[in-house]
Amino acid sequence: MALMQSSGALFALGLFAALWLLAGLWAVGRGIAMQRRSAFVAGQAERLASLVEASPQLPVIVRADWRIEASERLGRWLGLERGPRNFDELRGIGSGLDADAHDALRQAILGAQRGAKPFVLSLKPEASRRTIIVHGAAAPQAVGGPGSVLLWLSDATEGQQALAHARQERDEAMAAFEALSGLIEAAPFPMWFRDTDLHLALVNGAYVRAVEAKGPAAVIDGGIELCETVAGVSAAEAAEAARAAGTAQVRTIPVTIEGERRIMRVVDVPLAPKGGRVIGIAGYAIDIQELETERGAHRRFVDTQRELLDRMSAAVVQFGPDQSLVFANQPFRRLFDLSPEDVSEARPFARLLDAWRERGRTPEVRNYPEWRQVHVDWFAQPGASEEDWLLRDGTHLHVVAQPTPDGGLLLIAEDRTEQVQLAGARDTLLRVRTATFDNLFEAIAVFAPDGRLHLWNQRFRRLWGIDEPTLAAHPRVDALMGGLADRLVKPNQISIVQEVIRAATLERQQRGGEIGFADGRYFDFASIPLPDGNALLIMLDITPSRKMEGALRERNEALEAADKVKTAFLSRMSYELRTPLTSIGGFGEMLQAGYAGKLGDQQRVYVDAIMDSVAVLSRQIDNVLDLAQGEAGTLAIERTPVDIRALLESALADAKPIATSEKVELVGNIAADLGRIEGDAPRLSRLVAGLLDNAVRFTAPSRKSGGRVLLHADGDARGVDIIVSDNGPGMPDAVVAVTRGTQAGTQSGGIGLALARQLVAAHGGTMEVVSEQGQGTLVRISLPRGA
Repeated sequence: MALMQSSGALFALGLFAALWLLAGLWAVGRGIAMQRRSAFVAGQAERLASLVEASPQLPVIVRADWRIEASERLGRWLGLERGPRNFDELRGIGSGLDADAHDALRQAILGAQRGAKPFVLSLKPEASRRTIIVHGAAAPQAVGGPGSVLLWLSDATEGQQALAHARQERDEAMAAFEALSGLIEAAPFPMWFRDTDLHLALVNGAYVRAVEAKGPAAVIDGGIELCETVAGVSAAEAAEAARAAGTAQVRTIPVTIEGERRIMRVVDVPLAPKGGRVIGIAGYAIDIQELETERGAHRRFVDTQRELLDRMSAAVVQFGPDQSLVFANQPFRRLFDLSPEDVSEARPFARLLDAWRERGRTPEVRNYPEWRQVHVDWFAQPGASEEDWLLRDGTHLHVVAQPTPDGGLLLIAEDRTEQVQLAGARDTLLRVRTATFDNLFEAIAVFAPDGRLHLWNQRFRRLWGIDEPTLAAHPRVDALMGGLADRLVKPNQISIVQEVIRAATLERQQRGGEIGFADGRYFDFASIPLPDGNALLIMLDITPSRKMEGALRERNEALEAADKVKTAFLSRMSYELRTPLTSIGGFGEMLQAGYAGKLGDQQRVYVDAIMDSVAVLSRQIDNVLDLAQGEAGTLAIERTPVDIRALLESALADAKPIATSEKVELVGNIAADLGRIEGDAPRLSRLVAGLLDNAVRFTAPSRKSGGRVLLHADGDARGVDIIVSDNGPGMPDAVVAVTRGTQAGTQSGGIGLALARQLVAAHGGTMEVVSEQGQGTLVRISLPRGA
């Protein structure tokens, strides 16, 4: 029994222990589960706290006793040193909310506590630049309890700034739009806008005036188009083409503007903001009538200019902004051997330089690529460049490169080969002139228009005894000559030299004079105006010629005295010979008349011979007397009407017997209408008779037969020409010289010709003698009709 009780107690004890063990295990399991749940809840709470902390909004709980539950961020947002714990701490000195904002928030919270009315406030803390938006409402019971208010604070600083910026941009855009609208309205050319249906939606005042409408509304309502249909394209179709292309479309068409036909450039522009859908078509029209007119005028000017350049001697070529050949005139094409392909293909400047080098039209240089690049850079030069090119064939070119405003280049090449050659010749001539000046016998000086000495030779320097430095200073003539007066016999004559130089430089008159030096030398001087405005002073030493002149003057005086004696002798002898000759002639005439009785045939022959000799001698005496009077200037001519034909026929008849006896053919060719002249008939008869007598006598001895003398005469209204010619041996030069007054007559032929010259001159005529040895002689006398 006791064993059974003991076993039951053990069983109960074991069961209790087992139950206790099971309870312990359940408690342990339950504790582990609760620990895990607590950790999960703590994690969730921590994640929620982190999420709230990371949220852009800050939750704040204001309890009924005005305590505040919030994170430390609230203090930073409000600019406080630490997070506030009650509502009054939201207001600080120089930080937190100001009094007005604090009171406004308090009243909003009171309203939410009493009436559960939500609110929104915008706060700006004093110590912070933030803008805080507060959304408030009654807090749920599970969050804050009765009377609590939940505030959600959000930092709207950036949003407010963006909003302010957006408002500012909106205001600026509106102002710009209004300014643009005003600009469009004030534009002097028509502008318009079409909507998506391509209907006119906006036009400016210029458009209204162009179509002569009452106002913009009338244009839009009536759909009045500025541009009419041209080439089958209407204004709406042109706008549709611009919309389809997505780019601006430009047309140049005639448009009627205020009743006047004008050429306009019309532009349709599709409007698509940032590449989006086209919202409309804007358009404008610019009047280019004047531009087209000016363009035509410019085109004509260019054509005229190029035509003018073709006629210039200088070679001109023009290159465009792309350095291609635009134009080359004919001289340039010839000078640089440009082919038509070079011009038509618009060869670049660099390639043309290469071609010119191959043809020898560029100078030879050591580094051609560098030279080529330098000349290609002419296009970028700010100013003109000038060079001298010496070509292989000896051609000298002066090249000027002028960049044009459009970025092109104008190249001018002038062939100065001839100028260079002339310059070399000029230098040579200058050296020759200097050498010639220094070796002339004359003293030479050249004075400039201002009176300064310009050039001189060494003889001038030695003549006046002036040192070279003084002359090299180019002194004025008054300063130079003022110090040379003591070199002259008469010092005051130096003023004459100055006056002569002044007359040549200022008055352009040539003057001269003569001065004597103190050493006994004499000089002729003259100042001659030169074409360049200078004056040339020449001084010639006439000391030997002056001495010779004195001797010649004395000899001339002696010769004049002898000539006067000769003339007086001839006159005296003529008168003295005439007296016995008159007696002889008178007695001969008496014998011929039979006063001494009848003469036999032989006696009559002798008397006729005596009378012929008397006549010849009488003529010779008259000739000598006339010659003497002519040389003395006392020959008197009696002028009466003279029948020239009768006078010549009488002279021809008188010369016939002599010609027949000398076996010379005497021929007369006398015009029938010679008429009359005013003259001295006896002297003219002796003149013609003497010429015929000389011609017959000079011709007869040279020819045994075939001698011929011709008397020819013709005339016109002004005068008469008388010609006596023969085929004799010709006259010696000394005799011919008598007709020119260069030699006195010393033989019978010379006396006759000298007298004939004086008689012809006394009648106002001219006399010409042409004689060749072995060919004959021709004497031409021209006598005027009147005195």
